[in-house]
Amino acid sequence: MPFKKKVKYIFITGGVVSSLGKGITASSIGLLLKLRGYSVTIQKFDPYINVDPGTMNPFQHGEVYVTDDGAETDLDLGHYERFLDVDMSRANNTTTGQVYHEVITRERRGDFLGATVQVIPHITDEIKKRMKVLGDSGKYDIVITEIGGTVGDIESLPFIEAMRQIMLEMGRKNAISVHVTLVPYISSAGEMKTKPTQHSVKNLLELGIQPNILVCRSEGKLVKEIREKIALFTNVPSEAVFSAHDCSTIYEVPLVLFNQNMDRVILERLKLPDINIHLDEWTRFVEQIKNASRIVKIAVCGKYIENKDAYKSISEAFVHSGAENDVKVVADFISSEDIESKGAEKILKGYHGLLIPGGFGERGIEGKIAAIKFARENKIPFFGICLGLQCAVIEYARNVCGLKKANSAEFVKKNSFNVIHIMPEQIKVKVKGASMRLGAYPCVLKKKTLAYEAYKKPKISERHRHRFEVNNKFRAQLEEYGMIFSGLSPDEKLVEMIEIENHPWFVGCQFHPELKSRATNAHPLFREFVKAASEFSQGNK
Repeated sequence: MPFKKKVKYIFITGGVVSSLGKGITASSIGLLLKLRGYSVTIQKFDPYINVDPGTMNPFQHGEVYVTDDGAETDLDLGHYERFLDVDMSRANNTTTGQVYHEVITRERRGDFLGATVQVIPHITDEIKKRMKVLGDSGKYDIVITEIGGTVGDIESLPFIEAMRQIMLEMGRKNAISVHVTLVPYISSAGEMKTKPTQHSVKNLLELGIQPNILVCRSEGKLVKEIREKIALFTNVPSEAVFSAHDCSTIYEVPLVLFNQNMDRVILERLKLPDINIHLDEWTRFVEQIKNASRIVKIAVCGKYIENKDAYKSISEAFVHSGAENDVKVVADFISSEDIESKGAEKILKGYHGLLIPGGFGERGIEGKIAAIKFARENKIPFFGICLGLQCAVIEYARNVCGLKKANSAEFVKKNSFNVIHIMPEQIKVKVKGASMRLGAYPCVLKKKTLAYEAYKKPKISERHRHRFEVNNKFRAQLEEYGMIFSGLSPDEKLVEMIEIENHPWFVGCQFHPELKSRATNAHPLFREFVKAASEFSQGNK
């Protein structure tokens, strides 16, 4: 299908080192263009051969971000959604694994009529098709495409080549390249060094791409002389060399780039009208983050704490909900195994709230259960997400209902007291990838509950990623002892939310609310949890 000329494309690449912030750069550019009235979407192309990150270890990859349509995607899609306040889909994330799987499937069908299947043109053609699909939908004025990895990596080369071909086909007015690079400060020399950026651009030039814009990551702000030196050696005009220095919050990055006229430079390069921008709400949000009146301490008790990206959306949801409550949330990530060995009281004393996040596997479970017991008995605000809900049900069954052997079928297969069991449709599933209950599902809320007070409506839709659920055989017994099932599936067969009586704020949900929290629109459950923790902190001075 030919390109629709009205759609503009922005390609974002990274050089020198990984983790420079290409996702934040893409999100910031997207936000600025959206606030100027343009319809914008962002897509991520990941060079790994996994079909998706769903089976990856969180220690390596970080969290798996789930979209409404059930795609397991890269965590950068979370940044896109949080900044733009839009819902992404599986079309917004492509991996090398998906590309090769599609091409090989077509080859096995005989679609190539006996031709030798090669990286160029067959793999690059499939990549180009995926790069254009959102633009061809007719929904967007601008499509931003982030290429994962670092320029020069062998696995990224097919994506860079597909990008080069698209830019050639589209022409200079319709497609531009933004390159994110590093300008390190060498303390022994007492100066910033531009050579890594020069070499990174040289690598890109060798692949046939002259960047139009450079985003230079650095600890401190780049002075004019450094920007001019970079411009001279990279063939990029100095007004298109931007300083992306470290900020106190990632949400300040759009303002830093706006103050350097980046959005105007992009509009000029793409020959688009300079529409007035409305930044007041975003500016207020950033000021709320930076000038919070008080600190609220929340313990996040999990098992992947060595890699904070495993809980990235939870961390960001705390930023959003903290801003709405005029507090700074300090979230300490605590190993549930430490609670097992040292005791909940010793570790959790002094915190104003406890959150148990999602996860898989038996390791550290007893620590999570002990932490929940401590929060329940000491009236500390508690929030359980996915596995966190399941642990709360196990703890309540053991210590309130008297079912001492209560557990989950995920951890103990043969047990008559598994208050958590596998979903019936999951029993025969053998393939691990993309086979869980994934994506958005409806939930009906019970009136006069904390859940209903948070959402203020009877029916909601939230994103799921799980195989296990509350065992309905124990629902009546749990209710008899004071557990409230405040959210159920429309057919009432699945427990989606729980609460308990005689506690200021004790809520568990089977879904992942952190995935739908947005920068200027905090998720209702996080907002109310932080509010409860703030009130607890005031009463426990």
